[in-house]
Amino acid sequence: MKQFLVFVKKEWLHIWRDKRTLFILFGMPVMQILIFGFALSNEVKNSKVAVLDYSKDGTTQRIIQKLDESKYFDVEKILTGPKEIEKTFQNSTVKLVVVFPANFEQTMSHGNNAQIQLITDSSDPNTGTTVQNYANAIIGGFQEELNKNQKLPMQISTQIKMLYNPQLKSAFNFVPGVMAMVLMLVCTMMTSLAIVKEKEMGTMEIILVSPLKPIMVILAKAVPYLFLSIVNIISILLLSVYVLDLPIAGSLFLLMSESILFIITSLSLGLLISANSNSQQSAMFVSLIGLFMPTLVFSGFMFPIDNMPLPMQVISNFIPAKWFYIIVKSVMIKGLGFGAVLKETAILGAMTIFLIVLSVKKFKIRLA
Repeated sequence: MKQFLVFVKKEWLHIWRDKRTLFILFGMPVMQILIFGFALSNEVKNSKVAVLDYSKDGTTQRIIQKLDESKYFDVEKILTGPKEIEKTFQNSTVKLVVVFPANFEQTMSHGNNAQIQLITDSSDPNTGTTVQNYANAIIGGFQEELNKNQKLPMQISTQIKMLYNPQLKSAFNFVPGVMAMVLMLVCTMMTSLAIVKEKEMGTMEIILVSPLKPIMVILAKAVPYLFLSIVNIISILLLSVYVLDLPIAGSLFLLMSESILFIITSLSLGLLISANSNSQQSAMFVSLIGLFMPTLVFSGFMFPIDNMPLPMQVISNFIPAKWFYIIVKSVMIKGLGFGAVLKETAILGAMTIFLIVLSVKKFKIRLA
């Protein structure tokens, strides 16, 4: 029994000395609870709303106030004309535009019936439908308040308009998300094994004595996977157009160029993982398991980033898939040009340069 307790004590001390084991034991549960508790939610909160009010009377102002006071909406912009509606969806993160017709209060008082138009960005059909339901519920609650002391009940009906995806096809959200996730995971996983494989096979010594500089070695590892990934992109787009009936609304050249940029970003991340790994198993674990959850959660594909706490929103900015997902939706679904995705393109470009430079610095020219 004494020997058993000695071994228990030894194992206890070993665990407390191993920081990685402690992180898995205590850090991972805490992180998972925080992520699953705050990030993994389909509830849409604080959605940005724009209002086009032709009536500008007391009733419309009260409805706008009700929307703004709700935890689901933030009235961000007041529009002046119908031409601003599509520009607002293209150039901002507005999820809903509420349009009040002229003489709204007068029409409701005399005819006991008035209509409000709700226009949503349905490139993400789940979010678009949810936002509409929230708005209908708030308007319905306001209608009940109006009818409390009314003998003849007044009715406020809503007219729904879906932009970019009027048929609410899930492929409009599914395809951009899958493109971002597949390229991120596959490209990173393939290149993460490139350098560490040479170390395990014992061929790294031959590479190190060659006249090639480290940056040339790293780029040479990435080029074959770049071409293979371009084939993946072409196959995904062909399936999307001809099988899923998802048209490419914007420039195909721009979409392919942005996809190649994202592929290079992912390959650079994989090379960085490979340069810092000692075995193919560890490289595979980091590239596949370590990136799957952040890509799934923080790309905006499955769960709205706007609903997450501020620290998680900040973390999402470091996930390349988030920016590529925005680019694909803007170009492929909304048909926007380069100017609309300039910010996202610049961020991906900066990430790529940073990862390549860091990979070169971490590349060891000596094995010992």
